[in-house]
Amino acid sequence: MDQQSAQKLVDEVWNDTIVPELVEYIKIPAKSPHFDPDWEKNGYIEDAIQQIFAWCKKQNIRGMECEIVRLPGRTPLIFMDIPGDNDDTILMYGHMDKQPEMTGWDDGLGPWIPVIKNDKLYGRGGADDGYAAYASLTALMALQEQGIPRARCVVIIEGCEESGSFDLPYYIDHLRERIGTPSLVVCLDSGAGNYDQMWLTVSLRGMAAGTLSADVLKEGVHSGYASGVVPSSFRVLRQLISRLEDENTGKVLPDFLQAEIPEQRMRQNQRMADALGDEVFTAYPFVEGVEPQAEDNLQRLLNRTWRPALSVTGSEGMPSLEAAGNVLRPHTALKLSLRLPPTLDGETATEKVKELLESDPPNNAKVSFEPDHAASGWNAPDIAPWLDASLEKASQAAFGQGVMYMGEGGTIPFMAMLGDFFPRAQFMITGVLGPNSNAHGPNEFIHIPFARKLTTCVSQVIADHFHRKSGEG
Repeated sequence: MDQQSAQKLVDEVWNDTIVPELVEYIKIPAKSPHFDPDWEKNGYIEDAIQQIFAWCKKQNIRGMECEIVRLPGRTPLIFMDIPGDNDDTILMYGHMDKQPEMTGWDDGLGPWIPVIKNDKLYGRGGADDGYAAYASLTALMALQEQGIPRARCVVIIEGCEESGSFDLPYYIDHLRERIGTPSLVVCLDSGAGNYDQMWLTVSLRGMAAGTLSADVLKEGVHSGYASGVVPSSFRVLRQLISRLEDENTGKVLPDFLQAEIPEQRMRQNQRMADALGDEVFTAYPFVEGVEPQAEDNLQRLLNRTWRPALSVTGSEGMPSLEAAGNVLRPHTALKLSLRLPPTLDGETATEKVKELLESDPPNNAKVSFEPDHAASGWNAPDIAPWLDASLEKASQAAFGQGVMYMGEGGTIPFMAMLGDFFPRAQFMITGVLGPNSNAHGPNEFIHIPFARKLTTCVSQVIADHFHRKSGEG
């Protein structure tokens, strides 16, 4: 592949059509079903998928078939089938549903307000994951322009990823024969340690999420009258959470939530810690004076990628500060997000967490843990020599630096699913979610120059895949 010619085409497509498309896409509040139960009635997911589909369908890619597939009661899915020059198959994946708004956006920015500033496009969903469909097809356009052979490509863009992809297994079953058996999976929904080279994701954590509730009274009672006699529902929850987490260190305590870290992943995290240094933690928007957890950068990376961690992401039953009277409240509920090591089964872990939290409640309070969804993590198979060489070549050509391998703290349920379905496939899991891009939070942005170069890297890997030796994966 002529890398310079490919990059020129990719840059033109990104600047001329993809960025304007993403600007319009960001305006659509296409929140995932978990955050918008009335998604079908509200129509925003439909608006987003129609916009992406319209762009994809009009691209001049030889032989491409493009359709929206619908199963009753489930979010729609874009399915593209692009014939190749042999009988092999590459599966390319992305999603178009979004996380909710979140507070704390800077002045002039907002989740549905696209703003371009300093080569960054701000707004919800541009980086996670609206660009994936556009970049996938653009990578194929760059090869087509040069007449470079490649395998058949199947592109799937789903609408339920931010809710745990609970609709996706039904589509995979429905489309199994049309998908075939891919030997390479390309997923553009992951992160990067910096914007100076390509990063390949080799592990993802799973998740056990749910709502932990405690009820102690039928109605609120004057705190002067009740405190000291009636147990605080907040204290009940605090005691229960202490079964999960050491409040002094943040360490998750139960043995059933731990997993052994493979030696190869230890080496890769050490290399990442050496390369990034204190950027491991300075990339976060800390309040001045706050210090990161753990004693060194390697341990911080392992905490983020291979160890369980608990976050409280929401609450119910607590009035705002302005409305808080001197009342012992009858009820408190907390939303828990528990990240799991990549090799744990999400369903089993969630069942055990539920049992741990609900058994023998303090003061015999009425306690429940209602799971939202469980997701297993993913640990990549050994990387084939051809893929390792191709990634290095692609990164050097696009960025002038070699590829880096990293674990991600988040979850892409599709990867665990595909790992089970296609155990012999190779995986190129990568993405634009680099430092400060802040997917799920305020001020989410996509770094446009980085996204353009990453697109060309995908072209290179697809080209090299065609010429790999038999038996190399």
